Amino acid sequence: MSFENLGLSDRILQAVKDAGFAEPTEIQAQAIPPAIEGKDVLGLAQTGSGKTAAFVLPILKRLETGRARARMPRTLILEPTRELAAQVHEAFEQLGRHHKLKIALLIGGVSFDVQSRIIDRGADVLIATPGRLIDHFERGKLLLTGIEVLVIDEADRMLDMGFIPDIERIVKMLPFTRQTLFFSATMPKEIQRLVDQFLHLPVRVEAQPPSSTADTIDQKLVLAPLDEAAKRERLREVIRAREGGISNAIIFANRKKTVEVLRKSMEKHEFSAGALHGDMDQYQRLEMLQKFRDGEITYLIASDVAARGLDIPAVSHVINYDTPVTAEDYVHRIGRTGRAGRKGEAVTLVTPDDFKAVAAIEKLIGKNIPWEGEAPTEEEIERAARKKSRGRGRGPARGGDRGRGKSGRGGQRAKGSKRGKARPKEGADEARKVARGPKDRTDNARKAGDKARFSDDNMPAFLARPVNRD
Repeated sequence: MSFENLGLSDRILQAVKDAGFAEPTEIQAQAIPPAIEGKDVLGLAQTGSGKTAAFVLPILKRLETGRARARMPRTLILEPTRELAAQVHEAFEQLGRHHKLKIALLIGGVSFDVQSRIIDRGADVLIATPGRLIDHFERGKLLLTGIEVLVIDEADRMLDMGFIPDIERIVKMLPFTRQTLFFSATMPKEIQRLVDQFLHLPVRVEAQPPSSTADTIDQKLVLAPLDEAAKRERLREVIRAREGGISNAIIFANRKKTVEVLRKSMEKHEFSAGALHGDMDQYQRLEMLQKFRDGEITYLIASDVAARGLDIPAVSHVINYDTPVTAEDYVHRIGRTGRAGRKGEAVTLVTPDDFKAVAAIEKLIGKNIPWEGEAPTEEEIERAARKKSRGRGRGPARGGDRGRGKSGRGGQRAKGSKRGKARPKEGADEARKVARGPKDRTDNARKAGDKARFSDDNMPAFLARPVNRD
C-alpha cells in the first residue's frame, strides 16, 4: 500500500515525499483512513512503528479547512514529556510544510509570556504536557471549547508518570463532540479503563501485539555483580566487546544520581558520553539530544525520560545498566534501537537481585532472552529469590524498633545511644535553668502584665464596690 491510497491531500503527499517516506508503516496504514473519516481510534503498536505520523497526517487533512480563533486551538495533543512534545512539534513542521499552520508548544522550561503570545494569535495545533496546559488554563489564557481533535499519545507513560488525574480533568474541559485518537505501546488495565471512558466506539488498530518487541532487535542478558564499581567495569567490558560495532548507544539507568555517576565514569575512561535526566533544564536536555543526533557524543546515558517515544532512528545499541523496574519500561527502552526496520542490539546487565524482574520481562514479551557469556544456574536464581523474599519479610520488623530499647516507641533508648545518654547530675540544674530561660521570661512577663492590669489604678469601678453581705 502507498500513501496515495490513504485519502491524503496532494499537499500532504508532497510533504511526505519530501520527508523521504516511501510507504506507510502498518500502524499508519490501519489508523489513518478511520482517523480521516472522523472516527475515534485506539492505536496499539510497538515503539518505532511510526505512531506519530499516524495521527499527524489525518490532523493535517482536517485542518485544511477552517481557521483557529484567539486562545481557542482546534487540535490538542498531550504528551508525557517535553522531549516528546518537541518531537511532535518537529513532525508537524516537517509534514505540514505546505500548510500555513500556527503551532503552539506548551512545555515547562519556557516562558509563560512567550507561550501566551502564540496562543493569543490563534493556534491550529496545541502540543502540551498536562501540567503546563493546566497552568495556562487556570491563568485564563486558554479556552478549550474549540477543540475538534484530542490526541493522547504514549498513554501508558502518562499512567506511569501520574498524569491520569490531570488527563481526566482536561478531558472534562473539552467538547463532547470531539474526535479522540489514543495511542499506546502497552495496554495495562488502567489504560483500558481510560479507553472506555474517553473514546466512543473506537476503531481498534493493533499493528503488533501490545508489549511486543521488534524482531529486528537482538536481545541479550549479561550477568553483573552487585558491587557498583565492579558493575561499571562490566559495562565497559560489554562496550569493548562490541568495539567497532557500536555507532552510538543509549545507556539507561534507573536513577538520576546513577546517570551522573556513569557519565563521569565513562568520561574518566575516555568514552564520549553525555547525560540526560529530569533534573536538567529544557535547554540542556534539547542540546544534549541534538549532540547525540549529530554524532558529537557516542554514548547517551539517560534515565527513563528518554525511554518513550523519542525518535532517533540510527541508534545501534541500547544498554540497560540497570534492569528496568517494570517490564513495560523494558519494551520502551529497547525500542530506541531497531527502529523503522533497522537492525539493533539491546543488552541488559542483570544482578542477582534482578532475576525476578527479568522473569517478568520475559513473560511480558512472550519469549526468553538469551544470556551472553556466563549464565546463572537455576539454583542461583532460586537462592536469590529466597534471599530477597526473606529480606522483605525481616526488613520492617528489624527497622521498626531501631534505636529504641525493649519498650519500643516511647520506652527507654538503647544503652549507649547518643540521644538516650543521661546528663551528669552536676550542673544539671543549671542546664535546666538555661534551657528554661526564655520560658521563664515569658511567664514573668505574663505575671507582670496581669499584676499591672488588675492593680488598684486599673481596676474597674464595679469591682471596687463594697459587697453587701446581709
